[in-house]
Amino acid sequence: MSGLNKNRSTMIRVWLILLVFAMPFAQAALPIESWTMENGARVMLVKNHALPMIDVRIEFDAGARYDPTGKKGLAALTNGMFARGVVKTEAEPALTEAQISDGFADLAAQNDANVSDDSAYVSLRMLSTYPECCDSSLLLARMLSQPAFPEVELARDKARIIASIKESETKPGVIGARTFLRTMYQTHPYASFPTVESIASITRPDLVAFHQKYYVASNAVVTIVGDVTKDTATCIARELTSRLPVGKDLRKPTMPAVPRPKQSEQRIAHPASQAHILIGMPAIRRGDPDFFAFTVGNYILGGGGFVSRLMQEVREKRGLSYSIFSGFQTKLQQGPFMIVLQTEKQQADKALEVVRTVLRDFLREGPTPQEVQAAQDNLVGSFIMQIDSNRKILGQVARIGYDGLPLDYLDTWIPSIERVTAKEVHRVFQKRISFDQMVAVIVGAPE
Repeated sequence: MSGLNKNRSTMIRVWLILLVFAMPFAQAALPIESWTMENGARVMLVKNHALPMIDVRIEFDAGARYDPTGKKGLAALTNGMFARGVVKTEAEPALTEAQISDGFADLAAQNDANVSDDSAYVSLRMLSTYPECCDSSLLLARMLSQPAFPEVELARDKARIIASIKESETKPGVIGARTFLRTMYQTHPYASFPTVESIASITRPDLVAFHQKYYVASNAVVTIVGDVTKDTATCIARELTSRLPVGKDLRKPTMPAVPRPKQSEQRIAHPASQAHILIGMPAIRRGDPDFFAFTVGNYILGGGGFVSRLMQEVREKRGLSYSIFSGFQTKLQQGPFMIVLQTEKQQADKALEVVRTVLRDFLREGPTPQEVQAAQDNLVGSFIMQIDSNRKILGQVARIGYDGLPLDYLDTWIPSIERVTAKEVHRVFQKRISFDQMVAVIVGAPE
């Protein structure tokens, strides 16, 4: 390493240290506590007493990969219906959608929910003061364990989703992305999307059955970040999971192996003024030891904005696209690596040729040590932005808990990036990316 690069790396470290001490919580080392409750739920805790706030996320292995054949969208619809109503019990009244919404508003609390291919979660931001913390936790616990799935609201949500699907099917970006994933993953669950027919076929008994099977305590990871003690965190986690059946721990991939696609190119006619181009293949899963080298390499290739090779060759030198990037998603199984750009229709073939040439050169020669050092400096320098708020920390720690990553994962992230070499990046990209398996989709390109 040259003296200049050493000085630059040292300056970045000093800047990070100063920034860490200037902020009340965004520190390089996050002290994560973890334990498993009697019902099998795993708890992840990070304390921060700077503000009287608590962020909670409870994640289940209840993702879209469990959607039954012909009922794609069931996982997302089930998760989205939790806030539509709660059933009556011997000790507690029924609650409507409006009463749930007003209840959180009166407590100055916010709830959210989301579903991916691999998991589903609900989250809560609440005050750490009593009784707001207790009442907010109770309300979320009732939503999770006693959803009413009312027929009227279900019909309304289904109609809204169907309208959204119909609208999205006209958009070139959506058409391209779905064709791209279907071509890559074929019959794998990662390749399927809700359709008008699949949403229309979902009934209330489908939601009830899905909820009973997958929303169980032993299948839950409860992440808590904020102004809370371990004892209080334990009480919150117990409140959120004690009403759920224990069930079976499903936190394992239950999918077929990801297929290795054959090289292909699909051209889809569309009246849009620009061609939408996607090229890529399945590449890497979460927790893979090659993740850090792949991250550095992707930054150099197309993830680093104006300093990336693709941006320089496609936009700066040739003016073929306003924006182009490469990126990848990590999932329980190999997620997609992709290069995405838009260009004028008559330039689509030329732009695609340049992209393939840049990628081919990168696979053949690898990056230079200077490119690796610059990528490391930028990745290390921006790392603090991934943990500069409770909400961001919540997402990071939840991923650690759900994916079974080491508790010191965030502590070792920067050293892991800094250890990457140009030789390792070259090896990993040659191992993970192959032109024989690259899928290309061009929406709106000439025949």
